[in-house]
Amino acid sequence: MNTPQQANNGFGGVPSGVPQGGQPGGYPPQGPGGQVPPGPYGPQGPYGVPQQVPYGYGGPGMVPQPLQAPKSNTGKVLGIVGAVVGVLVLGGVASAVVFQGGGGSKQSAGPKYRITVPQSLVGGKYSLAKDVSQQMGAQVPSDGVNAHGMRAAGGQYTGGTTSLVVSGIYGTIDDPEEGIDHMINGMTKSPGVEVAVPEKKFTPSEGGEPLTCGVDVKAVAGQKVTLEFCTWGTSSTTASVAQTDAADLAKAPESVDLQELADETSKIRSEVQVPATG
Repeated sequence: MNTPQQANNGFGGVPSGVPQGGQPGGYPPQGPGGQVPPGPYGPQGPYGVPQQVPYGYGGPGMVPQPLQAPKSNTGKVLGIVGAVVGVLVLGGVASAVVFQGGGGSKQSAGPKYRITVPQSLVGGKYSLAKDVSQQMGAQVPSDGVNAHGMRAAGGQYTGGTTSLVVSGIYGTIDDPEEGIDHMINGMTKSPGVEVAVPEKKFTPSEGGEPLTCGVDVKAVAGQKVTLEFCTWGTSSTTASVAQTDAADLAKAPESVDLQELADETSKIRSEVQVPATG
């Protein structure tokens, strides 16, 4: 797997997973009087998490927000967890465009697809909580070394205590395998992330193109959060599905059934990846 440069990830030179203009430790910049200025999406940051608690942290001198919250706070926990997942996959999507390399020419053969954001997935198992395509599009460049005319699409979904983020880009991709590599690198090179189960290819039990799946662990507010993911790529798309469970944030990474995840991701892929028209 090629390791991308780490000086830039498509967010104006900020490493993957670090809010632009942020301070060490993931804290947002402060204005006069210690006030936190509004984020680029208004009073709330991307994925619906308030700026003053970015990805599970409080500001300097504040007590970190607990991730293992009572059942009555499940919605709040899902919001924080969704942000953790979201910031990682967004870094991966940007990396898939910015860091592609190796020359090559634009591919025109093969079917062309685009990534969509349905209202529900897997027969209603997951419901759309937030369409983040606009936020992604504002932070993901349209052209890279081997990615051209790219558009971004993604959504945060919830199902029970599971928070799932589907994200992807579509356009013209010269090297699909390289796009997968860089998307994964964009997630694993994010600050505080450890590779718990190295990624490998899985063929869905019901057939279909292989998916590349693995498990990462991210340190958030002194707690390790287990994040499982699968990615895929074609000559026109690079996309991923990443999820974690608020009811068992720190579950043993080796206990994750990646074949089961690949089987479910294959169903999600068939729902979000549709033939391009025009």
